[in-house]
Amino acid sequence: VQLQASGGGLVQAGGSLRLSCAVAGRILSRYRMGWFRQAPGKEREIVAAIRWSGGNTYIGDSVKGRFTISRDSAEKTVYLQMNNLKPEDTAVYYCASTESSDWTRGYDYWGQGTLVTVSS
Repeated sequence: VQLQASGGGLVQAGGSLRLSCAVAGRILSRYRMGWFRQAPGKEREIVAAIRWSGGNTYIGDSVKGRFTISRDSAEKTVYLQMNNLKPEDTAVYYCASTESSDWTRGYDYWGQGTLVTVSS
């Protein structure tokens, strides 16, 4: 599985961005696709995840109510819609995939990351 993240950029606080993760290779319905982020000097944290078969999602507490995750199986793309962005959302965002049944760990395929910068 190869993952290609895109859509990052500079946005003012309160603005929105949509990240995309293009998936290449074989992906099975049981796979979970996740978005992670890592800010300078901080540990990587999971932001959101979705089961490739659709329906089930996980949203991290720090972004709940502001971010949503979705996927287009025909386009083989996973999206992260980020609304009401805050300066603390500034980070490199990565997409990843796992066969694990755990939402937050066991991700073994990773994309290259896309930088999101939120100015105050």
